[in-house]
This record gives sequence, structure tokens and C-alpha cells, in this order.
Amino acid sequence: MRRAVVTGIGVVAPGGPSREEFWQRITDGKPAIRMISSFDATPYRSQIAAECDFDPRQYGLTPREIRRNDRFVLMALACAQEAVTDAGLDTDAADGDRMGVSLGSAVGASITLEEEYVVASDHGREWQVDHRHAMPFLYQALVPSSAATEIAVRFGARAQASLVSTGCTSGIDSIGHALRLIQDGEADVMLAGASDAPITPITVACFDAIRATTPANDVPEQASRPFDRDRKGFVLGEGAAVLVVEELAHARARGARIYCEITGYAARANGYHMTGLRPDGRELGDAIGDALGQARLDPGQVGYISAHGSGTLQNDRHETAAYKRALGEAARRVPISSIKSVVGHSLGAIGSIEMAACALVIDRGVVPPTANLTTPDPECDLDYTPVTAREAVVDHAVSAGSGFGGFQSAMIFSRLTEAA
Repeated sequence: MRRAVVTGIGVVAPGGPSREEFWQRITDGKPAIRMISSFDATPYRSQIAAECDFDPRQYGLTPREIRRNDRFVLMALACAQEAVTDAGLDTDAADGDRMGVSLGSAVGASITLEEEYVVASDHGREWQVDHRHAMPFLYQALVPSSAATEIAVRFGARAQASLVSTGCTSGIDSIGHALRLIQDGEADVMLAGASDAPITPITVACFDAIRATTPANDVPEQASRPFDRDRKGFVLGEGAAVLVVEELAHARARGARIYCEITGYAARANGYHMTGLRPDGRELGDAIGDALGQARLDPGQVGYISAHGSGTLQNDRHETAAYKRALGEAARRVPISSIKSVVGHSLGAIGSIEMAACALVIDRGVVPPTANLTTPDPECDLDYTPVTAREAVVDHAVSAGSGFGGFQSAMIFSRLTEAA
């Protein structure tokens, strides 16, 4: 079977618009969470978010690209540029017929769609909207796959360009799709990742309605508390990450630096409830077990788990049960952490951001902490790496994701040995 490796990483995340700033932020365990600044959030139950300080002009994006694209597309383009540069990939000389794009997003161009509706409907006063007042690029906003198209055009990728939208597991599933295309011989290089910019009034209102986000607005930097007894819900975020995923022989032939190999990927659906989770963690546990089987790993070989760790009572307990189910007693010995405690929950994007973190953990030998974990929930009784990062040699890292709709996904990154 053809093997896939990660040769480049690009990240735009709260607290730092680059890979290195992101890494420094999550290993320092300093939450990048603040009062929402992009609109007046005072009418809402949850008024805080993990916002990105992102200027697309700093990434060389053209005025035309900026004019026609939503923020989530612009962040994806910026990440793709950083990843391609990091990989030392000459896209002008590359065979575009063997290069593709696999991008994930949960909510697409939510900012543009909401803003344009407000204009066209005169703040909702007109039931029949006047299309003449809408922007000329509204179709690109309506179709979230435009993000994959923009990346493909910019880098000349002419193999498959697709968008995966599976809720909060989109970021893992998009990389999983890229993996399968490489294994099947459909591409040699994939730009794979995810992006979401969901910090809008309607998104905040929707999560308020189901009481999923935290109302702890008084001290924003302490509000995201995965696995902590005092957690009250997740903190909405935004961001993006794109990885250069490359066939192993292709990467070696051009002398590329290799961060890690993708050794396992599996997904399940719980067929149970749109937002509810079974307490036994069966489906997530099965996805992890399947991924371990593909990687030919024993549970005791796992050196780190990047948890979904959203900070809701239901998810954190479900996830703890899933790890026990998949790893048995080894679950009590492996360090686990949730970087959502630092960068919030960027919906579909977070899975790719967490995969970027896994690649860096293997490369740099540091496990990021779960910030704000000061009083552990007794029902979340595993090693969730509270407050402080720790040094560790990690040869195999697992990332787990759980999303509305019953989606459950797991992916494994492994150190590539010289003998491999």
C-alpha cells in the first residue's frame, strides 16, 4: 500500500497567525480567548470567543482574492501558503495533475452569508430580498467548496479538489480523505486541512439556544475548562490548518523533510442523536480501535492523545469512556490534552489544527497542557496533562474528534523510522 507522510504545516489560530506562534501558545498553555470584538455580543448568553488576529494582506493574498472570498477561505489560503513553503514544495514545477486539495469546513462562508442577508433584507425587514443589493460573489459564499477551488487555482492543483463537511470532525476527515486518495494512487501530493470562521451573531445565537457554549464571560481566559469539574460549556473559536500530505516515495525523491506518517484513520457514526452522545463512548472507541489496527499498534504504544475535549459535561465523560474502551489499562498511562482550552473550538477547523499539533508533538517532543484544568472532574479520571506542558518522546499520537450529527473520527500520526 502507498504510504502518506506530512511534509508541511500551516496554521492560523487564535493567539498567533502562524505555525510557530500557534505552537508557542499551546505549549505555554495561555488561552487566546477574549470578549467578542467583531460585533456587539452583549445580548447573548455567551459573549466570548477565541478570535484570530488575521490580516490576509500579510500572506500575499491579492485584493481580488480578498474581495471575493469569505474569511474562512482567506485563512485556508494563508495556511496553504505557509504549508507549501514549509514543505519546500515548488508548485510551479510540480505535476499539477498529481496534486489535489481536500479541505474541511463545518459552516462555510457564514460571515459573508449573514452579512449579505442583512443588507439584502434591510436587517430582516423585507421578506422578499432585493438581489440587487447583494455582492457579486454571493455564489462563492453559498457553495463552501469554493474554498477548495481557490486553493487549487492558486497552487495549480488539478487532481481531485473537494470539501468535506462532517461537522466538528471535518478537519480529521478531510485529511483522511487525502490519505485515501494517496493510498489509491489518485494523487502524490494533497493540500489537506480545514477552515472555519463561525464567530457571527447567528452562530452564537444557535449555540446559546442549546446552551452548549459557556456563559462564563467574566474571566474569558479561564472559561474553556475541558475535563474540569467547573466547566460550563465550550468556547467558540475560529482558525485553519493545512498540511502537505505526500506519498512517501515522492517526498523522499525530492528530499523533503518529513514530520510524521499517517498510519491510521477511521470514522464512525453513532446513529443515535443529532447532538447527544452515548455515555459508553462506543463509536469513538471503535474508531480509535480501528485506527490502531491499521497502524498495527498496541494500545501501550500510544504516546499522546489530542483529545476532542470540548469542555461540555456530556462530551468529556463520553470521551473518557471511549479511551478506556479502546486502550484498556493503557488509557491510564498515556498523556492526553485538549488544546481547545487555549484556542477554543473552531468547529470543522479544529480537527486539522489538532492534527497540526500532533505532528509538532512528534517532531518536538513536548506535550501541550490542558489549560485551566485545576479541579478535575472525578468522572474524567485519566491523565489530562493539567496546566503545564511536559517533555516526552512521542512516536505515535492519536487525535480524536466528535461532532454534532453523531460523527466520531480518529487519526494516528507516527514517527517515520529510518528503516521504514
